[in-house]
Amino acid sequence: MSLKKLNKTQRAAVETVEGPVLIFAGAGSGKTRVLTHKISYLIRQEMYKPEEILAVTFTNKAAGEMKTRVEKLLRRKDLTLYIGTFHSICARLLRREIHHLGYSSNFAIYDVQDQVSLIKIVLDRLGISKDMLKPSVAQSKISFYKNKMMSPEDVSTLANKVIERKLVDVYFGYQEALKTNNALDFDDLLVFPLVLFEKHPTILKKYQEKWKYILVDEYQDTNRPQFLFVSKLAEAHQQISVVGDDDQSIYGWRGADVRNILDFEKTFPNCAIFKLEKNYRSTQMILSAAMSVVKKNRHRAEKELVSVKGTGEKLGLIETIDEMEEADAVVSALEKEIKLNKRNFNDFAVLYRTNAQSRAMEDSFRRMGIPYNIVGGVRFYDRKEVKDLLAYLRLITNLKDTISLRRVVNFPPRGIGLKTVDKCIKQAEKTNTELFQVLADPSRMEIRGKQAEALKSFYDIVRKYHDLVDKLSAGELVRSLAEETGFINYYKQSELQEDQERLQNVNELLNSVDAYTAENPDQGLRGFLEQVALLSDIDQWNDEENRVTLMTVHAAKGLEFPIVFVTGLEDGLFPLYNSLNDPRNLEEERRLFYVALTRAKEKVFLMYATQRRRMGADYDVGLVSRFIREVPEDYLEAIPFSSALTRKVIPTTSGTTRVKITRTVTTFDDFKVGDYVEHAIFGIGKIMALSGTGENQRVGVVFKDGVKKKLIVKFANLKKIDNPVNF
Repeated sequence: MSLKKLNKTQRAAVETVEGPVLIFAGAGSGKTRVLTHKISYLIRQEMYKPEEILAVTFTNKAAGEMKTRVEKLLRRKDLTLYIGTFHSICARLLRREIHHLGYSSNFAIYDVQDQVSLIKIVLDRLGISKDMLKPSVAQSKISFYKNKMMSPEDVSTLANKVIERKLVDVYFGYQEALKTNNALDFDDLLVFPLVLFEKHPTILKKYQEKWKYILVDEYQDTNRPQFLFVSKLAEAHQQISVVGDDDQSIYGWRGADVRNILDFEKTFPNCAIFKLEKNYRSTQMILSAAMSVVKKNRHRAEKELVSVKGTGEKLGLIETIDEMEEADAVVSALEKEIKLNKRNFNDFAVLYRTNAQSRAMEDSFRRMGIPYNIVGGVRFYDRKEVKDLLAYLRLITNLKDTISLRRVVNFPPRGIGLKTVDKCIKQAEKTNTELFQVLADPSRMEIRGKQAEALKSFYDIVRKYHDLVDKLSAGELVRSLAEETGFINYYKQSELQEDQERLQNVNELLNSVDAYTAENPDQGLRGFLEQVALLSDIDQWNDEENRVTLMTVHAAKGLEFPIVFVTGLEDGLFPLYNSLNDPRNLEEERRLFYVALTRAKEKVFLMYATQRRRMGADYDVGLVSRFIREVPEDYLEAIPFSSALTRKVIPTTSGTTRVKITRTVTTFDDFKVGDYVEHAIFGIGKIMALSGTGENQRVGVVFKDGVKKKLIVKFANLKKIDNPVNF
């Protein structure tokens, strides 16, 4: 391994080992390179053994990349490296130590859906109406408290209003229910290690001695529990390096505190500080525009990014009438880039502030036959059929998991109704017995006939596979379970197309278990379930697919693309309304804008609409975002665009007016079968089929490379051409 490829500041940050180190790494400045070289340096210089180093980050994708790079630098794959996300590292620690807190090591990890389901049960037990306190609101509030390290006891001292006291009762009941189910939620994964460290100092000392050097990636995104976790581990030996960029701190809404990085010197006095300001990703024009906005923030560390890629092009600024025309403008710019500069679809990313904005973009992309991929849609592991089978797997590894039990006790349908389940629940509460155990003897609940047989059969199958968890390979066990429960046959027998698609998803889940087992032969089913529980949206994004990527700016963090469209740049949308009069929130919105721009390597298009439909209502008049106004005009190039729209002012019953926008009828070439045409993206093709006239005219075209497309002439912008040579 050589440090010659590092610049002067990067190399100094790598070689500084004694004492705390703070590295401010601007966007695209090579922070991952510094982290991986530092880990490799510590091992190569024999300062620390691989197993004595702990490196934590925020996504499995980032952790995997770090591990691969370190192995490549050291030319070794037999390393015992502790590189992972905060949640995965804490989960691994808890598997070993949680018995000290009265849980067993096979605890379940509940996602948000599971948490809401459990809170519904708690609300019912407490007699609290779901109209008074929505389960999803309670879940969000409890998560907020945990991120602030506030226990139910802490919250109870601050509760004054009736609703606040009700929430405290729910918080207490929820934590008790989690323990009864031998389950933890995502926030508990971060909080419980700290509880262990406080109640059992010997455990803290054990891990301080185990991990003698600590590295933290994206330190600006740490919340209170994460900050305390790494601080406590490092407080004895002070051997810690953190890397981050305060200008990219964009997760305040989920507890991240930018002060953790800005006040690092207070936590670790006499730390060495480095600033990585040489940017290897974006052009100077993009960086200067991004910096001009984020510099308006008061609470930040001063830095100046310098690009190694030269000046670059100005940022395109496109004003449109509404979100439909905005989508058309994106397609138009995308088509020109593909045609003129030979771009691929995966060179583009369309970023937006909220997920709801994707709808108009998807409509336009579908009309034009442009392949796209949405990050943050329905995840594979959140699909019903996948969650159902996962619930079976969670139940057989943890018989106390009543949320999973309730989910699958009557799926596939076996005649066990809600009344029967209620009888089982009452019997469990009456006899202080685990819910699963009461299923073994339905007669005690006066359940007879087919329902009794179904309950006993369900109990026997779950018990059988529970006993086989450590005896069969994960792949063999899951396939056998899916067959014996009737899970696969249920979808096989269905004639519904959607059920056939669900069967494909079930088979894909089985394949994913096989793949995990092949890569992790020592981990087994419990390891697979933990990996699935800790997956994020970005971990499932495949950047090798030739598709345009659509995602929120938050989801784009850490990624890069040649060309980026930033859409919806209107005050009230980006930045959001609730930040306009809140200086702290407005600063985070500015950082979000900075992150959006610095995802781009070569070009940025800034898009805003003068009117936009919100939540299915009429159009709202939009004002251009203040962030665009904060970018100097010298960095912007206005690009005119208009599509076939007409606007009509319509009076309302209240005396006000609203603008109705419709698309005009356009005239088309008189196409016929056999005509040769040219499409901006797909190139030259021949019309093989035609139907309809005017606005409804459709054509079937075979293009030169054999691609077949059905297109609506109104939107396709086809040009009739003379017979091409060698088509």
